Amino acid sequence: MRTIKYISLVVIIALMTGCAASQISKGKAYKGFYQEQKPLTVLIMPPINKTTNVEAKEIFHSTMLIPVANAGYYVIPPFLSMEILKKESAWDSEMFINGSLAKFNEIFGADLALFTTITKWNKTVMANVIVEVEYVVKSTRTNEVIYRRKGNINYDASVNAGGGGLIGLVANVALSAINTAATKYVDIAKVCNQYTLQDLPAGKYSTKNVTDSIEFAGKPDFKVNLSSKYGY
Repeated sequence: MRTIKYISLVVIIALMTGCAASQISKGKAYKGFYQEQKPLTVLIMPPINKTTNVEAKEIFHSTMLIPVANAGYYVIPPFLSMEILKKESAWDSEMFINGSLAKFNEIFGADLALFTTITKWNKTVMANVIVEVEYVVKSTRTNEVIYRRKGNINYDASVNAGGGGLIGLVANVALSAINTAATKYVDIAKVCNQYTLQDLPAGKYSTKNVTDSIEFAGKPDFKVNLSSKYGY
């Protein structure tokens, strides 16, 4: 019996050690972030929309301010940057994501530029919305990628009407289908942004600035199931 308990303990410790070993600190995962000269100002670039949902671009652009600001950064107001970028015919981030970002430092005073690429936005018959989006933060001084995460997010818009049996099941499916159809895209974008950007290294205005470098970083590529209960 003691031998069995000992073996079980060894297995548990090994599993825990393996899990810890598979994770790395933010300081290592986002090394460039901590090497930047105290980045303060963030410019949210217009998202690159590769889906058939034409509204996704402006919705994502307008809903990233809060999670980035909450991380301790000054964020150039999206409505202001949007008007300036449109006026300068710079609304398409595809033209800049692989090029020099020095102009954005000069014009906006931005230390960092946040790019997003939306590659999937599908509604399913099971009351889910599947969104795939990549977030990339680049230094406007060096053009280096200092943060990247790509998420496959399954947003659950299902509704439980209560009741059991076949009738209850049919009612739940019907209500979920209606709820999915009526789900506000803004709510989905908020959830995607909040979950992914919670891993952003803390900025100057955060009490965790620099000290969060010892925390574990999230996976750069992840899949997650979320609902409207997760958000701000």
